[in-house]
Amino acid sequence: MPASTVDDVVTVLITGAAGQIGYALAPMVCAGAATGPGKKIALKLLDVEFASEALRGVKMEIMDCAFDACVSVDVFTDCEKACEGVDVAIMVGGFPRKQGMERKDVLGKNVAIYKQQASALASKAKKDVKIVVVANPANTNAKILAKFAPSIPRGNVTCMTRLDHNRALAQLGERSGKATIEVKNAIIWGNHSSTQYPDVNHATIEGKPAREVIGNDAYLDGDFVDVVRARGAAIIEARKLSSALSAASSVCDHVYDWIHGTKEGEWTSMGVISDGSYGVPEGLVYSFPVTCTGGKWQIVQGLSIDERSRKLMDESAKELTEEFELAEQCLAESA
Repeated sequence: MPASTVDDVVTVLITGAAGQIGYALAPMVCAGAATGPGKKIALKLLDVEFASEALRGVKMEIMDCAFDACVSVDVFTDCEKACEGVDVAIMVGGFPRKQGMERKDVLGKNVAIYKQQASALASKAKKDVKIVVVANPANTNAKILAKFAPSIPRGNVTCMTRLDHNRALAQLGERSGKATIEVKNAIIWGNHSSTQYPDVNHATIEGKPAREVIGNDAYLDGDFVDVVRARGAAIIEARKLSSALSAASSVCDHVYDWIHGTKEGEWTSMGVISDGSYGVPEGLVYSFPVTCTGGKWQIVQGLSIDERSRKLMDESAKELTEEFELAEQCLAESA
C-alpha cells in the first residue's frame, strides 16, 4: 500500500461489508469513486461475527487489486472499533426482512442495530462524519441513528435515494432515446419505498422540459412512476438477487456530490432530515431535491407543486410518519 500523510487520507467505513452491496462498493470506494481524485482511502469494513471469514476474503481481494489510492484495509466485527476516526460512514448493514416476518419484526431488529451504531459513531467517529444509510428501511434507520447520536449534526445524517433518482434519469433517457447525461433534475420525493414519488415536472432532457420531449403525460404519470418504484423488485426477478452494482454506484454518487458539490443549475435527490420545506413534517428523513456545496446540502426551494404531486408527496410522508411511530413502539418495548 502506498505511503501518505494523514491530511490526505479519508477514512471510510462500510458496514455490512461482506454482503453483495459491500462487495461491489468496496472496490469503487478504493478507486476514488466516492471521495474523488487526490485523496487516499483508509478503508474499514464491518460485519457481524458469523460473516468474519467472508469479510476477511473481501479484504484479501481489495488488497490484491493494489489500488493506488488505498493506503489500508481493516476488518472489524466490533462496531466501536470500526467507527474510530471515521470521516465517511456508509451504513449498508441491516436486518433484512425474511419470509414470514412482519414489518414490526424487521423494524425492531433494525432499531437495535442503528441505536448501537449511532452510539459508536457519536463517540468514536470524527465530529463532522458524513453518514449515508443504505439498509432498508433506509429513511427510518437514518432517523433512528440521528435520534441516538444527537452530537452529530443533523445535516450529517442522510439516507440514499440516489439509486431511485438514477433509475428515474435512466428511464427518461431510454424513453426519449437520449443519453442519460442529458437528463437533469428529476426528483425523488419521500420514502425509499413503493410510496416514493418520482417527479418529472421540473426535469429537462437536452435542456427542454422532459414532459415536452417525451410527449406522453399518461406514461409519465403512470408506467414511469410504477417502473421506478418497482425497479428493485424487477431486478430481483431477473437476477434472483437484489440490486448490488447499481446500489453501490449510487452510494458513490451520493457521497461524491455531497463532498464535491452538485453542478451549477442541477440538483440530486437525498434523504435528509426535513426542516418543514414543502409541507413535509419537520424531523422526518424524507427525500428532497438538494444542491450541495462546500460539503453541505441545501433543499431546493420554490418549486411549484401541483395537486397530484401534493397528494403523492403527502402519502409518502404519512407512510414515513407511521413507520417511525412503529419504530418508537419497538424502542419502548425493548427498553
